[in-house]
Amino acid sequence: MQAQDLSSPSNPKVVILLGPPGSGKGTQAVRISKELGIPHISTGDLFRENISQDTELGKRAKTFMNAGKLVPDEVVLDMLFDRVARPDCAHGYLLDGFPRTLPQAEALEKHLAKNVQLIVLDLEVPDEIIVKRAEGRLTCKSCGNVYNKYFSPPLKEGVCDKCGGELIQRPDDKADVVQERLRVYHSQTAPLVEFYAKKGVLQRVDGTKTPEVVFQALMQKLKKG
Repeated sequence: MQAQDLSSPSNPKVVILLGPPGSGKGTQAVRISKELGIPHISTGDLFRENISQDTELGKRAKTFMNAGKLVPDEVVLDMLFDRVARPDCAHGYLLDGFPRTLPQAEALEKHLAKNVQLIVLDLEVPDEIIVKRAEGRLTCKSCGNVYNKYFSPPLKEGVCDKCGGELIQRPDDKADVVQERLRVYHSQTAPLVEFYAKKGVLQRVDGTKTPEVVFQALMQKLKKG
């Protein structure tokens, strides 16, 4: 019942989740989507769906991807607008990983209907914590269980508590890789924070707390919004 009270077809709620890579957006997006009863839409899922179903948009995207090029905004936007036109988005939807740039945000703004409640949630996590979260992450080769050598270390160094398997660091969790992702985020996506703050639709949330505390804070902001 709570979900229906927050959104309706006459006043749909569009939620945009911002935050640096490693801030916990994906985890929170799944929970918010379930709580509000609205679809969780990520650009990664849109690409996979269109490519696996061999749609016209999927073929266009694949042409660029196969050439090692970025997929143009025009194609990404077409995929997004095609998705949000479906009936399950009538009450609203949650965007995770989009928009990434100011031109994308401006294009989205033009597309949104006048009756939409737009709320932008920004998960604030300092770079040093993001790097520590990623660089400290250890994954079990056997069962996939995840640890963090700083925040939730295994009982025995390098060994999974669950199955005794070897714990490894994924290449994309190395500090230099994470710092490069953060550099791109700050140059391309961080300006969106100011863009939405000026419009009065931005809500900031401390993303350094436990996932449960962060989720409760996000829901409080959504109820106010």
